[in-house]
Amino acid sequence: MSKISPILLQVFKNRFASIAEEMGVTLNRTAFSPNIKERRDFSCAIFDRSGDMIAQAAHIPVHLGSMPLSVKAAITAVPFVKGDMVMLNDPFCGGTHLPDITVVAPVFIDSAAPAYYVANRAHHADVGGLTPGSMPLAKTIHDEGVVIPPVKFVHAGEVDRSFLDELLLKVRTPHEREGDFNAQIMANLTGIRRCRELLEKYGDVQVDRYSSALVDYAERMMRSTIRAIPDGTYHYADHLDDDGFGTEGIVIDLKLEIRGDRAILDFSGSSAQVEGGVNAVYAITLSAALYVFRCLVEEDIPTNAGCQRPIQVLTRQGSVVDAAYPASVAAGNVETSQRVVDVILGALARAVPGKIPAASQGTMNNITIGGTDPVSGRPFAYYETLAGGSGASRHHAGASAVHSHMTNTLNTPVEALEYSYPFLVTAYAVRADSGGAGEHSGGDGMVRELELLADAEVTVLSERRTRAPYGLCGGAAGAPGRNTVVVDGRDITKPGKFTVKLAAGSRVRIETPGGGGFGKPEK
Repeated sequence: MSKISPILLQVFKNRFASIAEEMGVTLNRTAFSPNIKERRDFSCAIFDRSGDMIAQAAHIPVHLGSMPLSVKAAITAVPFVKGDMVMLNDPFCGGTHLPDITVVAPVFIDSAAPAYYVANRAHHADVGGLTPGSMPLAKTIHDEGVVIPPVKFVHAGEVDRSFLDELLLKVRTPHEREGDFNAQIMANLTGIRRCRELLEKYGDVQVDRYSSALVDYAERMMRSTIRAIPDGTYHYADHLDDDGFGTEGIVIDLKLEIRGDRAILDFSGSSAQVEGGVNAVYAITLSAALYVFRCLVEEDIPTNAGCQRPIQVLTRQGSVVDAAYPASVAAGNVETSQRVVDVILGALARAVPGKIPAASQGTMNNITIGGTDPVSGRPFAYYETLAGGSGASRHHAGASAVHSHMTNTLNTPVEALEYSYPFLVTAYAVRADSGGAGEHSGGDGMVRELELLADAEVTVLSERRTRAPYGLCGGAAGAPGRNTVVVDGRDITKPGKFTVKLAAGSRVRIETPGGGGFGKPEK
């Protein structure tokens, strides 16, 4: 067998990545909801016949690191034929939380079995549950929305209308959901078409060789990166603020062991799962670990299954980082994932002092608002995550008002938000002086204030309201965030997690945390 050509390896790396990116463009441009169309809250990737990732687009880390588990769950549960697609959102089958719905499709060439799979995951602004936006303060997953196990909803190219119609009855915005489902189908059709073109041009044997070589290459580079970290065991722990139901001091505890070219992350000392939805399923914790170690690789390598091979993640089932059914998990994906990142970076800062940045805002500041639009008379459900300050490093100040770590979405532009929902944006600005002081200061958070033009129910799930993002090497912590509702001109401070019904004319103000500073500030 001929040797792997470095030139062809680069060609296949670029082609696979471009296919995933084109899938994302299709999903973005055909979606209905502002959350997908404007904020790009979605991810796309390509998988081999075993469900291992071989390429991804530069989308959302918390989606992509966990998606292989969903693809493998679909492969195990459902026999695929040409033209089929499977939908699922079950967090206990590799999902993240219920609004993130994954659609998996096979790529056939000539054989009876799929040669590859394509998949995309998109955050739907409502999938039922206790409150509009499907990010409620809940004590069980069944109160968070509809749970979809792996279900074949496209059979040989035909959508199963009975399944889809039944699903749409369970959500508040069925027209928008159906539009987004169609966009996900189109994204996969784009991926299938481009993969088939690649297979037809180079042949399945050649494509298989180079897809495997890309995975092996990523593994070699990850092992080289880990080998540069001194051997040893490094401990770090941090806490979540609370679960929304009175439980505080929820510990995420890590013992990080570096053994040559392997990293073992042991989270078994973390707190037991709690009533509120900050519980993370195993897929989330794995995803956070892969994200952090991928960030350590300085070379331009593909992010695929090879990156995971040298990394072992140990947990205790029934803990806050490996929740067991039927735990509520809505915030585990968006909030606990961020804290897991902070903990891994904290441990690495002890292994390689000076090379790791201070903590970023450590939250996604989730806000959902729902009600009935007084103009159209139709229900609406708005969801957004809000940017904040990133942590400073030994080389640079932190960036201000950006999404960081496990999220990689955009903001909802003011014009799109006011066009789509009965809101007025009354404030949108950088939160001055919220970044931690240091030789290099942490980035500042931001302020977003919305005035409601309709009666609505508001839910906020946020963190770093009582425990500030840490600084490093003498740098100060970033400022914690603040949540406020304004009713009849009176400011009312709210906790990190709350649900409230507000009348038209009320306002909601979210002030997001700043990032930690790095190094002692100059006197």
